[in-house]
Amino acid sequence: MKKILQLLFVLILSACGGKKKTADTAPTNNNDPHPVKFSLAEDIVETAKSYDGTPYKYAGTTRKGMDCSGLVYTAFKAHGKDLPRASYLMAEKGKEISLNDVRKGDLLFFKTSKRNRISHVGLVVSEEGEPVRFIHATTSRGVLTSSLLENYWKNTFVGIKRIL
Repeated sequence: MKKILQLLFVLILSACGGKKKTADTAPTNNNDPHPVKFSLAEDIVETAKSYDGTPYKYAGTTRKGMDCSGLVYTAFKAHGKDLPRASYLMAEKGKEISLNDVRKGDLLFFKTSKRNRISHVGLVVSEEGEPVRFIHATTSRGVLTSSLLENYWKNTFVGIKRIL
């Protein structure tokens, strides 16, 4: 009886140590020769979300304060992906995509000032098929998540880029 209990104990322990099988790449899309690892986009989004509530600070990249491009820059850099530091320069990177193809980890760009160039960036945090939500830093409320359905963001939105 003691041997049977020991055998059961070993089997239970070995079952707990097994690897969980998960899909690590995006569904195959014949138009996209570089499928994105979901885990990387998820990790970048989770890093950005960890800054939720951080106050706004122009040119900031720390928990003491950050701006919109500082948030995106910091989240990508934490996972080995280098981006330019300014939102208008980030907009020159990646592949332009349509709103219908947006997915978690994509970057949204906005013109929020009177200057005719991109002045704001947000990181998509919503799942495919959901209304587009993005995390960003605002001067009035710091780092938070907003919806592209909000009038202000809908009216200042100019495009989406896929970096990953």
